[in-house]
Amino acid sequence: MSFCNQSDLSHWKNRDVAVLGLGISNIPLIKFLKRHGANIIACDQKDADSLGERYLKLKKLDVSFSLGKNYLGVLKKQRFDYVFRSPGLRPDLNEIEIAKNNGAKITSEIELVFEMAPCDIIGITGSDGKTTTTTMTALMIEKSGMKVHLGGNIGKPLINEVETYLPEDKIVLELSSFQLMHMEKSPRFSLITNLSPNHLDYHKDYKEYVDSKFNIFLNQDPSNWIIINEDDTDSKIILDKAKSNVLSFSMKKQVDSGAYLDKESLYIKDEKGLHLICHVNEVKLLGRHNIENILAAATLASSAGADVNSIRYVAKTFAGVPHRLEFVREVDGVKYFNDSIASSPTRAIAALKSFDSDIILIAGGSDKYISFDELGDYIVKKVKSLILLGQTSHKIRESVTKAMVKNNKEIEIIQTISLEEAVFAAKRVAKVGDNVLLSPACASFDMFNNFEQRGMMFKELVNNLE
Repeated sequence: MSFCNQSDLSHWKNRDVAVLGLGISNIPLIKFLKRHGANIIACDQKDADSLGERYLKLKKLDVSFSLGKNYLGVLKKQRFDYVFRSPGLRPDLNEIEIAKNNGAKITSEIELVFEMAPCDIIGITGSDGKTTTTTMTALMIEKSGMKVHLGGNIGKPLINEVETYLPEDKIVLELSSFQLMHMEKSPRFSLITNLSPNHLDYHKDYKEYVDSKFNIFLNQDPSNWIIINEDDTDSKIILDKAKSNVLSFSMKKQVDSGAYLDKESLYIKDEKGLHLICHVNEVKLLGRHNIENILAAATLASSAGADVNSIRYVAKTFAGVPHRLEFVREVDGVKYFNDSIASSPTRAIAALKSFDSDIILIAGGSDKYISFDELGDYIVKKVKSLILLGQTSHKIRESVTKAMVKNNKEIEIIQTISLEEAVFAAKRVAKVGDNVLLSPACASFDMFNNFEQRGMMFKELVNNLE
């Protein structure tokens, strides 16, 4: 069973479709499918009262519902032509497998965008730096005069607008391992920023996580492009698997085709020669990891048709994305930074590397079953005071304690029970010239709906400090 394209939307008429999860991307999906005649059952573990306005709006569209604790049970009772899953649901859940065995095509909103798009798709994935790299890539292409549609993990759901896109447009997508898992199509231009253990609370193991990421290029052909991180050991596995053209970026050495850092200057090398992008001291973004993100974005945007002048302009003017080493304010000579996006140890390490010293770190959150030992070493070397909160507090404390013994150095550790208490503790211990950094190294789900909510609360608390 194949999808439709822009010219064959009658394909959906009278199709029986189950949509699993009534989140941000699936509501527009339901509206799209309903508009084109599909019979839809909307499934969600929340009840009607909890869904509130979303439930009322969908009810007006004559959508059926399967809600509550056993919301996936309908997949056992009824046959469907398609099952659209939310990225947070593993595709190998028993109920989904039953639906598949009964003839359903298991897919997602983002896969339908792939099927329907008449234009090039540019995809970015990786363990760290995805959103910053995706945003800069889109800006570089847009600055070059092309129409860009930004989506995936950021931006807005594209399904309601994809019917209107033109062949000369560009779609730029941030793609997570959840979205890429079992995906059967790859973007024409793809990038993997880096690879390190993450989301092991969702994936069976690190191999499954990496295999999911690799779907961003495994279905490419020789006319397509994959960009890899030359400095990242795990990313080099791509060289043996890629059927497409390979470009690379590096912070450590010159590359044959792509972008690199050399003596505090950023360069890009393409078929026309070597071009200076800018110097490190011209970049507004904080942290060496963001220099790497610029090199990645420059390589990807250039492969997709962006010109050097546009790449240079974005590299020198882009000031960052909220919740990513975001400067909040200075209070009594102390600077406060919101890095709530840091939901893994590697992200927090990158943030710590962005400061010379005098760091008061707020860390901890929900458990993704990743080791904190490497982070512990960096904390002992870079941090004056560590303020812990959340489910993983004891694990981070254990790693830091081991690092203190190893390095024969002791730092202050303060345990708190809320972000509010953590911010007040930071203000109490901070002195003039210190940097208070929220970089949790963990997901947010023990206390917050997402990292954005966590970051917004941190900014609100900091802005309310006297």
